[in-house]
Amino acid sequence: MSIWFQQQIQLADFKDFGKNTLGDLLGMEFTEIGANFIKATMPVDHRTKQPYGLLHGGASVALAETLGSVGSSLVIDPTKFHCVGLEINANHVRGVSEGFVTGIATPVHIGGSTHIWDIKIYDQQDRLVCISRLTVAILQKR
Repeated sequence: MSIWFQQQIQLADFKDFGKNTLGDLLGMEFTEIGANFIKATMPVDHRTKQPYGLLHGGASVALAETLGSVGSSLVIDPTKFHCVGLEINANHVRGVSEGFVTGIATPVHIGGSTHIWDIKIYDQQDRLVCISRLTVAILQKR
């Protein structure tokens, strides 16, 4: 059974969700949705590198927060709630200088007032680049 609010949700239903956002500016692209995960890619290029030519840690964190936040937005009833990032941490374990990275977000906890997401980012050789945890606050709409 799916964790998503819309049980039959497909990638096409939210593929353009991030238009004109930071994710769009950094070239993030949602690539897959499963029963309990969401996946996206991001290029390692002039937009996402730091001065030493490696993937910027902040770009990895932006990908992680985008994945977890979008994941939470797909879990909640959007007519009653909205979600906002509350806390994020990240461990950068490998440098990447070219190509793209892929992030996969899976829930650790889906509660009524908070969601916690585990986000792992991999390079093109499926080596772990970054591991992150995001806590999302679920707020009732007024």
